[in-house]
Parts: sequence; structure tokens; C-alpha cells
Amino acid sequence: MTLNDSPTTPDLQATIARLFVYPIKSCAGVELREALITETGFDLDRAWMVVDEQGVFVTQRELPRMALIRPQIKTDEVVLRAPGMLALHLQIDTVEHATRVEVWDDTVNAFDMGPLAAQWFSDFLSPAPPGQIRLSQPYRLVRFDPEQRRLSKLAWTAGVEAPNQFSDGFPLLVISTASLEGLNKRLLAAGRQAVGIERFRPNIVLSGMDEHDEDRAGDLHITTDEGAVQLRPVKPCPRCPIPNIDPLTALCSADVGDTLQAYRQNPHLGGAVTFGVNAIVVDGVDRLLRLGQRVSASLRFG
Repeated sequence: MTLNDSPTTPDLQATIARLFVYPIKSCAGVELREALITETGFDLDRAWMVVDEQGVFVTQRELPRMALIRPQIKTDEVVLRAPGMLALHLQIDTVEHATRVEVWDDTVNAFDMGPLAAQWFSDFLSPAPPGQIRLSQPYRLVRFDPEQRRLSKLAWTAGVEAPNQFSDGFPLLVISTASLEGLNKRLLAAGRQAVGIERFRPNIVLSGMDEHDEDRAGDLHITTDEGAVQLRPVKPCPRCPIPNIDPLTALCSADVGDTLQAYRQNPHLGGAVTFGVNAIVVDGVDRLLRLGQRVSASLRFG
């Protein structure tokens, strides 16, 4: 092969189509027009988490009703609403006593959000039988301690220290609209219902690229009004059963998982089903991502 015959790396040109932040781990997301980048991902993303009586995190995997808890971000508070519940107002800068909690393999410092929040989550996620009074609060809400340093796995970040709050393992999740369209074509062809991107809980949704090009993308470069942003995709995202849960009803069906199983097994992750890619922040802290911003990257082959 001569030099002129050598393959060239194609450029990826995409656009930010949607932005999401998830203030409380495993509860519904908040769609934004712009999102502030911090070193742990988007501002307020997974800043709070629900834990059981042992201080261990809980998610939709065990409690699908968490999908029905809908946050709203205001200037100095996050307002939570859920079916049959009065709104719960969380002051963004107010916490109660310090505590220690577990999220996956990590035990980290956090702050308890107090008895009112604990009662609210316990009543909604594990209501007492009719006519009975709850004698304990099986769930509590905690806030990540900003002094705590919880890092993504260095084996995936090539040694780059990428802090997280209560996310599963990485600061950001990126998915393309083309990848969702490809899934929905397969679902519809099988006589099943199409689904929304909300099931996959992305932070950044990109349009204008081919199906699953996010898996092959190098660093994502974004020009903002405040300066350059550089995000690095580091690991395809293995999918748990949460995409099987309808975020509008909290009802579960295996359609999504079964369909992905047929074409999205990743040999680099032991055959795990992957959809979307986890990314870390290389440059751009304190800058704003906005809808419509252009994103460029090189594509890796293989």
C-alpha cells in the first residue's frame, strides 16, 4: 500500500440536540437549553442520592417508582413532585448532618437532607399499608460532599483523574439521535413500540452523525461563547435493566433489552449490551453547553 492509498480518519460533525441533568440519582431528568460544565459533569448532576437504612444507594433497578419523581431546578432550590405527593422543596445550599454512604464499590462522605426528605421518599417509594402508621423511614436522601473526591476508573480514563458525584462511574453520557432511531426501527419492525431517549438517561444528545458513531469518536471539541470545551469518550456504556422501564408509567417491559441484546453485544466488555458512551471532561470547566452548538471529532476505526 502506498502512502496515497492509506485510509484517512474521517471527521465527525454533529450538533447538540438535547441536554439533560439528573439532580437525584435514578429519578427523572431535567431537560435544559444550556448546561454548566463542572469537573464532575453538569452542574447538579447526581448531586443527591436515595439510600436505604444501611446507607446503600437504591435505584430504579429495585424501585421503578423512582422514575416518577420529577425534579424542577429553580434559582436556589430543587422542587420534587411525584404522583399523590405534595411537592418537596430542597434548598440547593442547605444540608443537615454529615454521613457516610455507599455507591457501587465506593464509600463516600455525604450530607443527610433531614427527616422531612426521608419521610417524603419513604412514603412514596415504600408506602405504609392502609390504616397503619410508618414506624421507620426505610429511605433517606443524601447530598454529595463537595470535598469528597470520587474518581472514574483510571483504567478507562488512561490515568486521567475524572471526578464524579453519585453517577454510576463517569461524569457524562453521550448518545446520538441516530442510535435511538436505529433502535426504534428495530422495535417497530418487530411490532413493538418506539421509545424515547429518556430511557437511556443521557446528558448530551448529538444529531447529524451516523448510528453509534459516538462509540468510535475521539475527543469531542465544542466551541462555546466562553471558550473551547473538550470531552473525551472513554467507555461504551453497559446497559442495566433501567431502559426497560417506561419513564412515564414506571412499568417494565423486556422489549428494549431483548432488542438491544440482538445487535448491541460488545465483545470488548465481555458481551455486555452497550448503548451510548461515557465521557470525561478534559477542558471547559465553568463553560456552558447550549443547544445547537457544533461538535467535531475524529473517528477511530475498529
